Amino acid sequence: MIAVLAAEDECLAVREFFELFKTPWEFYRNGTRCSVLICSRNNIPANSAKIVLLYDSQENAFDRASRLQIRSRRSVAMLSHNGSRIPVYGNCLAFEASGTSVVAHESSREPAAVAMTSGKQQVVRIGFDLFQEVQYLLTHGQPASYAEIPTLELHIALLRNLILECSIPLVEIPPVPVGYNFIACLTHDMDHIGIRNHKFDHTMFGFLYRATMGSMLDFCRRRKTLQQLGANWLAALKLPLVYLGLAADFWNQYDRYLEIENGLKSTFFVIPKKGETGLDGRGDRPPRRAASYDIEEQKDLLKKLQSAGDEIGLHGIDAWRDSNVGRQEQEIISRITGVAETGVRMHWLFYDERSPAVLEAAGFTYDSTVGYNQTVGYRAGTSQAFKPMTVDRLLELPLHVMDTSLFYPDYLNLAPIQAEEIMRLLIANAGRFGGVMTVNWHDRSIAPERLWDTTYVRLLEQLQSSGACFLTAARAVSWFRQRRAAVFEQADDTLKIKSPVNGDPHLPGLRVRSYRPDVGVGKFSETQLTNGREIRLTA
Repeated sequence: MIAVLAAEDECLAVREFFELFKTPWEFYRNGTRCSVLICSRNNIPANSAKIVLLYDSQENAFDRASRLQIRSRRSVAMLSHNGSRIPVYGNCLAFEASGTSVVAHESSREPAAVAMTSGKQQVVRIGFDLFQEVQYLLTHGQPASYAEIPTLELHIALLRNLILECSIPLVEIPPVPVGYNFIACLTHDMDHIGIRNHKFDHTMFGFLYRATMGSMLDFCRRRKTLQQLGANWLAALKLPLVYLGLAADFWNQYDRYLEIENGLKSTFFVIPKKGETGLDGRGDRPPRRAASYDIEEQKDLLKKLQSAGDEIGLHGIDAWRDSNVGRQEQEIISRITGVAETGVRMHWLFYDERSPAVLEAAGFTYDSTVGYNQTVGYRAGTSQAFKPMTVDRLLELPLHVMDTSLFYPDYLNLAPIQAEEIMRLLIANAGRFGGVMTVNWHDRSIAPERLWDTTYVRLLEQLQSSGACFLTAARAVSWFRQRRAAVFEQADDTLKIKSPVNGDPHLPGLRVRSYRPDVGVGKFSETQLTNGREIRLTA
């Protein structure tokens, strides 16, 4: 059992951290018996733990008593552990090397964590505040410059390694569904539906430029093939026929998405109101944000997607800042789809620190807005669905990959081969840490003038070959809820692990992973935990 002695203002972050690192733990009380004691910004109490992990970015009584010298104190540091880079966004100490260095500052190689023996105990003194870092990541998110680093997963991995290297058995429920290596969540923001809705506006003129001159420039830069160049020029020539109803609207690619995904269920986020810009963070109304389609006229399309097993969610306008408006936007979608509970992703990814509570008050079951516009990666530092600090039930399904982030000139501006390489790195992380990889490929992105369908097909092939379990956003969130609902009960030398009895039997089961250091550090065995089942493990 892990016992945690943390500052009062860290308790919510502690609870959420141990939902992500799903292992038996409890808050420390006087007389608590534990094999691992984590102290955060606290003095070490009398205890019988085999290992004590002391997280603190300030000099404390233990440092003075053990004569541990602090060399420096830095704000925002890059640490190195077992070949991984771990950003620290708060303060971080550098120690004199009076113990065994566990984690080092990347630039100076000075220890940021040292292990030493104190009496019969192993004590690891770590020079940053773990739960402050967790709270920062889940509330503010990390800057785009570190987007590629799954920071929170690395904090979990570091803690796990420290425990196992001290030969302490460990049990966890990893974020890995039975039969798969991770979850893949395919989503599509429905920003346009068809080009027929755009006449003599910025969208139409932008299309004409990108389909003609822009495509020629991309061809010269080897970012588009001759076939794609021809397809875009042909689309530009056909545009008047599309407006006259004499040619099919080439931006309506929903049948093509169903064909490409071939039974892999996905989620389509739809805008509730035509012509509504909503307010941005400065109180302005950006005209380009307004949708040009009327969702009431798209009922047949939405029903067709639902019949194929796809999910319809809300692509919200003002839901992120006003719960009453959010409730109204949700009701529009629910009335059309017949589904009472709806998830949301905000249009243009508008979001602030108040948004989770606002969205929960509006009645949404999940949000999938936390991601980057300008790059891809882990804005919250995690590959898992998590509960923001200010809510009781709403879960955040983080967004990891967006096509426009990859290809837009103002963002990463990658060639297709470069985009495939960066996505392979994210898939490799998903295989290593589990969790979910959430992808957003916009409705018009496989149509002229973008023609990003080849990259999308290759992404799906890579996900499939890497052992992904494809779930809609709502079902992915449901799987994480079932994992969160599993409970550990310790009684003497027996650990009982119970799964929820009312879980969805059609979702993949949970894994129970048992590490036994006596058979090798990092070695583990696994048991499946299915719906309503109980597992007993004996020390």
